[in-house]
Amino acid sequence: MNTPSSRLQSQWDDSKAADMSEPEKLLYRSNLLGSDKRITNYGGGNTSAKVIQPDPLTGEEAEVLWVKGSGGDVGSIKMDGFATLYMDKLRALKGKYRGVEFEDEMVGYLPHCTFNLNPRAASIDTPLHAYVPRKHVDHMHPDAIIAIAASKNSRELTAEIFGDDIGWLPWKKPGYELGLWLEKFCLENPDAKGVVLESHGLFTWADDAKACYELTLEIINKAIGFFKEKTAGMPAFGGPVHESLPADERRAVAARLMPAIRGMVSGQQHMVGNFDDSDAVLEFVNAANMRPLAALGTSCPDHFLRTKICPLVVDFDPAQNNIDAVLEGLPAQVAAYRDGYAAYYVRCKHDNSPALRDPNAVVYLVPGVGMITFAKDRATARISGEFYVNAINVMRGASAVSEYCGLPEQEAFDIEYWLLEEAKLQRMPKPKSLAGRVALVTGGAGGIGAATAARYLSEGACVMLADIDEAALASTYDSLTATFGKDVVRTVQMNVTDEAAVQAAYAYTSVEFGGVDILVSNAGIASSAPVEETSLDLWNKNMSILSTGYFLVSREAFKVMRTQGIGGSVVFVASKNGLAASPNASAYCTAKASEIHLARCLALEGAEVGIRVNVVNPDAVLRGSKIWEGEWLNQRASTYGTDKEGLEEMYRNRSMLKRNVLPEDIAEAAYFFASEQSAKSTGNIINVDAGNVQAFTR
Repeated sequence: MNTPSSRLQSQWDDSKAADMSEPEKLLYRSNLLGSDKRITNYGGGNTSAKVIQPDPLTGEEAEVLWVKGSGGDVGSIKMDGFATLYMDKLRALKGKYRGVEFEDEMVGYLPHCTFNLNPRAASIDTPLHAYVPRKHVDHMHPDAIIAIAASKNSRELTAEIFGDDIGWLPWKKPGYELGLWLEKFCLENPDAKGVVLESHGLFTWADDAKACYELTLEIINKAIGFFKEKTAGMPAFGGPVHESLPADERRAVAARLMPAIRGMVSGQQHMVGNFDDSDAVLEFVNAANMRPLAALGTSCPDHFLRTKICPLVVDFDPAQNNIDAVLEGLPAQVAAYRDGYAAYYVRCKHDNSPALRDPNAVVYLVPGVGMITFAKDRATARISGEFYVNAINVMRGASAVSEYCGLPEQEAFDIEYWLLEEAKLQRMPKPKSLAGRVALVTGGAGGIGAATAARYLSEGACVMLADIDEAALASTYDSLTATFGKDVVRTVQMNVTDEAAVQAAYAYTSVEFGGVDILVSNAGIASSAPVEETSLDLWNKNMSILSTGYFLVSREAFKVMRTQGIGGSVVFVASKNGLAASPNASAYCTAKASEIHLARCLALEGAEVGIRVNVVNPDAVLRGSKIWEGEWLNQRASTYGTDKEGLEEMYRNRSMLKRNVLPEDIAEAAYFFASEQSAKSTGNIINVDAGNVQAFTR
């Protein structure tokens, strides 16, 4: 297992690299480096290569800088993720430089250096790579190196560990001036192999792609070995003062905390949560020095931008398990953090600073329990947590061998509210309509449930698929994650008639995503029998799943939504048969009618807190529907004297519009009721049945 203290192993394969071009070797090297979080964090660091290529106009040879483009991630980058720039034009930029107070304007000149009309924007770090007089450059953010860079005596530690091989430069915000500093260092120290940037990271360089990669690993391994030797047997962070709760109790506390926090931090936009109770996190949140270290904030700019000025430490005592008192005091804690953040903004702002952004914390540390992070989407919440784990590793190392130093407050502010960073934020695409929303879909492995989940996911929601069929759940999960990724989909095996199972499913959803905004109650069965042949067991089965089951999942949804206090949407997938009588289906029709009336009652109760409750009434959705398999299909076909194909055709011709109704049609109606398009609608019914006069609402 890769741990922060284990050595890095070279993954370079000469047979793979043998036939690669220099840009392809750069890509290969970048992906290898980014595949290990001990080397760099997601989106952090960058790589480059200076390559001789023919000019597309003159055909003459030109030196071209290939460098990771703005906003990319070295672990997942592709060839189109690199910016390409003429080196002679990058060198000519020095003549345009007017001094450090004007360095931001240099970013505007970078597009003029573009080679071959490459549309990939160059990053702010481009000059740092351009002006190093070596062909290959790596800039990484290894925890072991940043622990040195964030130490009070980082210069001395760098010299102690690396000698003359690796130099040191004092803190400087990334930009053009730092590129000139780096060039000056290289020219004055021609034998140096790299440099540690205070409070930032590591630069290494070589004239061969493989040599550069293996040098980067060698330097990081030296730092790992140094900390392993110096900290052996030493208690981290001053030693523990709390004991962790058992795993199931940790998740139970998180399940109560996360919806409450989510409601408090979702004022500007809905937030999604992530929970981490890994060993590294628990060691930190349980430690004597956790609070003073947390208050110092992070050091590396990449860490800081993801995790904010500092975390909020929740006043939880695992020995007393005082969760009720914590929840009562949480609004005051969150408000105090907001006030503190606003004061930080006022202290540090400049005349041209962007407006105050969301003042809520990103990271929440809970002694004995773990770490909670909230962000605009699930991936960002997870990545923010990963960055804070990086920060924990840095604080562990730095505080063990020296004194840990966070970024000075003004420097931190100048990065967070950097006009170039603001411009990047303004360029981001508009959020999708369900961004930040969390949906729980019962019957999620069936045709309608899976189609609804896909529709929600396509609009930016996170989805918990709940179903009693474990195999079908796994298959649906694989299909959805192949399209939308694993961050946004979870599954839970759940029987809607089992009260404990329903409660557990909501607790699981709260821990995985932070809460619930949308319930699609869709679990179903169907039965067909003349009333005199309808057994009590058959009657009760229909009522248990289609009436009691809908009550249980709605009741728990209401509890979570009320805790959050940010409204919500409940969508019942009922049936035309809830409005229109049907022969030989008295149990099914009665249960569906019960669903519809339950929805009306819940619409009355939910309105005061912004919870909307609406109904979609399908009819004859045969394709992909699990209830049309086996006995029900045979029974309905027998009732109408036909087979499956004939039954579908019969239903189509029976409709007023003479059209088949598909799962995607129901999903579209379920999306309408979940979205802001229906924000002023509750207690309503949409019939999606291709037209059936008997089902007209009256």
